[in-house]
Amino acid sequence: METDKKTTSNILRSYVRYLKLERNYTENTLEAYKHDLEWLLRYCRQTKQAPWELKIEDLEHFATTLHDYGIGSTSQARILSGVRAFYRYLMIDGYIDNDPTELLESPQLGRNLPTVLSTDEVDAIEASIDLSKPEGQRNKAIIEVLFSCGLRVSELVNLRLSNLYLEEGFIRVTGKGRKDRLVPISGTAVKELKLWFACRREQNIKPGEEDYVFLNRRGHHLTRTMILIMIKRQAVEAGITKTISPHTFRHSFATALLKGGADLRAIQAMLGHEDIGTTEIYMHIDNSQLRKEILEHHPRNIMYRSSEKGAEV
Repeated sequence: METDKKTTSNILRSYVRYLKLERNYTENTLEAYKHDLEWLLRYCRQTKQAPWELKIEDLEHFATTLHDYGIGSTSQARILSGVRAFYRYLMIDGYIDNDPTELLESPQLGRNLPTVLSTDEVDAIEASIDLSKPEGQRNKAIIEVLFSCGLRVSELVNLRLSNLYLEEGFIRVTGKGRKDRLVPISGTAVKELKLWFACRREQNIKPGEEDYVFLNRRGHHLTRTMILIMIKRQAVEAGITKTISPHTFRHSFATALLKGGADLRAIQAMLGHEDIGTTEIYMHIDNSQLRKEILEHHPRNIMYRSSEKGAEV
């Protein structure tokens, strides 16, 4: 039975306030958490239980209902992760004494290695840009910054002139949870940015947009969708058959660093990953490439392929 102070709606408001003030989550992240948590609240309404009354058996049944709704494994895992975070909050604020989600299992997910681009492929994309067009130099600078700094697309569109320290070779990036980090920027990216700034000075910039690095023709800062469309179009122009997105350049940045001998912890810091486990996926990319190189170039494998061809003759 819910009391006036202990109602689902009151607790939900307190939880959202906690995520916003204590965890410093953005509005987009808050909306995502609320959207995922609504699946649990819907289940509670159907079973006529309050969230703090659910046991592990109830939550396991809840997890199976997600599958029944046709929700994919990745989305199920994300929803259950949000549910665990909610119950941790209930523990922290004293609404429950024991966390029933401790033994709640997520669906097994296969490891899908992200698509990466080689430096030659990035060069090909940049070379395909028509620099005679007004947006040409801007697009080249965008791609170079994505590849050289490993930014998320949201970080790129919100990049400010006041956060550039080009003479020192750094940029300040505001990432997830509004956390700032300093990221080194390559000399090539600095050169492309300065060429873009020469074009940018000719634009009629709208009030309030003056500090954004990348602008459209009307003087407004770019959106994530604009960047995605541009990159997909440019990949086609360059003859790249891989399915890529702005995030592909972030993956390519990390993979290139790892192949070059960079420390995994340093890559984690530059990417802004809270958990080293998130960064470790690039170890698997590097290992898969290493396996390919061994199969193609190791003398034993070359000899084996030669003997197999001889047997076929």
